[in-house]
Amino acid sequence: MDRLTRHASSYRSICAQCRRRLLPVRTPARPLSTSTPNAADTPDPPLQPPSDISTPEPAAPTQRNADPTDPRPQQDQPSILSTIRQSQSNNAFTRHEPEPDSSTGTTLKGIWDNLRTDPNSPHAITTRLSTEYPVLPEPHHLHIYSTRHNTHITLTKPDRNPIISVSAGTIGFRKAARGTYDAGYQLGAYVMGRIQQQGLLSQIQHLEVVLRDFGPGREAVTKILLGSEGRNLRGRVVRVCDATRLKFGGTRSKNARRL
Repeated sequence: MDRLTRHASSYRSICAQCRRRLLPVRTPARPLSTSTPNAADTPDPPLQPPSDISTPEPAAPTQRNADPTDPRPQQDQPSILSTIRQSQSNNAFTRHEPEPDSSTGTTLKGIWDNLRTDPNSPHAITTRLSTEYPVLPEPHHLHIYSTRHNTHITLTKPDRNPIISVSAGTIGFRKAARGTYDAGYQLGAYVMGRIQQQGLLSQIQHLEVVLRDFGPGREAVTKILLGSEGRNLRGRVVRVCDATRLKFGGTRSKNARRL
């Protein structure tokens, strides 16, 4: 039993704090870590060239084989890499721009001349289309509004002011007879005769037919235009369009009539 153990047994009656103060501190017999230091923590020693290796001498420039038939003088041939570097250094800050030539169209005047003379240029195509298909002036309008109860026909000027405005009731039809096919046919014939009587054919150069709704009079007036009554006016029609109203949502419609 060593001396440290005897001292510890004799100081059992002393508190732990006093015992730690009076007893000597035991030092460990070995360090906490026995591992060797990492290789990355120590700097590598500088590399030294081996003493038995000598520095090679620079190679002498290669020369062409002497050829008595070669007219070129005997001189050292530069390498390809040095030739490329030399050419790049010479052309680094030199840039030759071609002179503008009006014949090739690189100037503004040359481009404009090419646009006017080239038949496939947009300018030439637009000019040709405007010549071949001129924009027509605003035509007269023949509105045909045909419901299941009546038929209305209105002839207007290009500015939409009315010239003739009649319906089936104007020519003597009453009540349910106004919505028949016969009423629409007689109304169309009446309008064609009135146009000829008032001498409006000389004023009407172009005519647009505007159809609205699908009553019996729609087909009746169309037959008048295609028949003998409309032979003087049929050749002046340039457009036929449909102006029937289409409802998208909106207010609630009236209930269907039940007979």
